[in-house]
Amino acid sequence: MAAAADRLFTFHPRIVALMSGVMGLSLIAVFGVIWFRLPDDARESFSWFQRLTLLAFFGAVLWILYRMTTLRVTAYPDRLYVRNVFKSYTLRWSEVTALRFRPGDAWLQLFDADSNRIGILAVQAAEGSRASRAANELAAVAREHGAGPRRTPGT
Repeated sequence: MAAAADRLFTFHPRIVALMSGVMGLSLIAVFGVIWFRLPDDARESFSWFQRLTLLAFFGAVLWILYRMTTLRVTAYPDRLYVRNVFKSYTLRWSEVTALRFRPGDAWLQLFDADSNRIGILAVQAAEGSRASRAANELAAVAREHGAGPRRTPGT
């Protein structure tokens, strides 16, 4: 893992992290209270398979909420790292052709050299001007490090 000193830019959303954290803690509290308030005979009526299924479902929901609290985009001198909910991306600057965050977009869009569009969920419109500033700062870092459209010779 790269040292913090190597980072040129990092951004993570506050609103989504706060909401996800509150939802996770609320789920733990509500389901904990419900489970322990059930009469003993009701709790004993659950088979081990049913208990494991409930725990697996509960764990999956908490994992998704955890991933939502850790959304981020980090720029390094040689690459860009994007952590989304289900997938993370590491792209060299030469692979980044465009960053777009237009009014009405839910989050920052990254276009790579293969014309794939990757949503950068960390930079969300819900963050308002904070997200707009982050998108502009990231675009400036990207330009400084060679990101941009690739031109063919003679054009």
